[in-house]
Amino acid sequence: MIKLLLTIAIVVVVLMFWFGKGRGGGASQNGATRRRTPGPQPMVSCAHCGLHLPQPDALEGEGGRHYCSVEHRRLGPGSNGRS
Repeated sequence: MIKLLLTIAIVVVVLMFWFGKGRGGGASQNGATRRRTPGPQPMVSCAHCGLHLPQPDALEGEGGRHYCSVEHRRLGPGSNGRS
């Protein structure tokens, strides 16, 4: 009985491995791209509060200043010494 259960377990593991490999290879062959981690991005600081955030997420204001939100862009540069 133990041999039968062990054989079934091995078959299940082999099938899981086989089908797992098949799905990954099939997706690549169909032209689907895999999800990739984005590389490093330039960081900027909010002209109002000084929060550091990735440049693509920042809102650009007058004078090339960057802001973290619409509200901070509306308020303008903060009085905390940052320009």
